[in-house]
Amino acid sequence: MSTTETTWVPPSVLARMTEELATLAAEPSPDAETLDRVRMLRETLRRADASEKPDDGVVEPGMLVTVVFADDTHATTFLLGSRDLIGTEPTIGVDVYSPASPLGRALTGAVVGETVRYRAPSGRDVSVRITRAEPFTG
Repeated sequence: MSTTETTWVPPSVLARMTEELATLAAEPSPDAETLDRVRMLRETLRRADASEKPDDGVVEPGMLVTVVFADDTHATTFLLGSRDLIGTEPTIGVDVYSPASPLGRALTGAVVGETVRYRAPSGRDVSVRITRAEPFTG
């Protein structure tokens, strides 16, 4: 990921990271591991986007997305966002799929009602129909 890209994070994750940075930065004699963590937090916070997403049915990071895979009858719901950042937040309560994954790339920019296709890491072609995309509010 380039340093100019933004990464969507829920406000709860942004708050937790900001608090952690303040605590670590206040340490009088931080060790190398703490300094590395401070650098990582600063870079991540510099790129963080905690904006509220529009409820327009367009799939993008920060949206709660429901899809039905072509070979299944059950719906799958997940948050499209950074697994590294959001997946560690205990208050999220839903699976997190990365926008950089094959499925995430195929879904980004699509709208409710569309069927998108992508190639899974296994090499199999997969189709999914988007049945819902709404801003994540959790």
